Amino acid sequence: MTIMVKDLPDEERPREKLLTFGAQYLSNTELLAILLHSGTRHKSVLEVAQEILSTYKSDGLASIVNVPPSELTRINGLGPAKAATLLAAVELGLRIAKKPANNRYVIKTPDDAANYAMPRLRYEKREHFAILLLDTKNQVITFSDISIGSLNASIVHPREVFRCAIAHCASSIILVHNHPSGDPAPSTEDINVTFRLIKSGKILDIEILDHIIIGDNKYTSLKQQGMIK
Repeated sequence: MTIMVKDLPDEERPREKLLTFGAQYLSNTELLAILLHSGTRHKSVLEVAQEILSTYKSDGLASIVNVPPSELTRINGLGPAKAATLLAAVELGLRIAKKPANNRYVIKTPDDAANYAMPRLRYEKREHFAILLLDTKNQVITFSDISIGSLNASIVHPREVFRCAIAHCASSIILVHNHPSGDPAPSTEDINVTFRLIKSGKILDIEILDHIIIGDNKYTSLKQQGMIK
């Protein structure tokens, strides 16, 4: 027998729980149920939410980032309006994660660089090669995409990298790119590109501090690997 949200005690209903205790105390199912607002005649909104999570259980909520509306609407109880609401909420979350702080972000360690780049590149389905441009105090000036490649490769030319650095008067650079496979292990081409850019940077007196490779919630730092001195 299906139990509808209206049949639950007030303290167990997702919306009332959120208002009483805060959003952080709700499960993913309950948060999705609030966004969806209602289920169907024979399925509660909690069951619809659970079906969404079950459908994308391999990667969890993260997989919804790149799901087209037409795919979401295949789930019974999830029409175009609810799919739009769900995807809008996901996009708002991404934009909040990407929003820079009012004060410039300071890069002191590879962790700092990875934490800055992770929400920007983790969910991309193609390989993005970007650069973190830093001032003399290692504060982030900007984060710029240099090239966007296919599923497993990007094309990087020193000219584009250092043109951007010079335009922003950067003192140093951290190279960043993602591996859509989720595995941040550096390829031979990643290492070769890094050495080529380091060599070019020395000519222009713009130091390459590190090359961060972003995977699925993990990263590799070529500096930590001893490949950049």
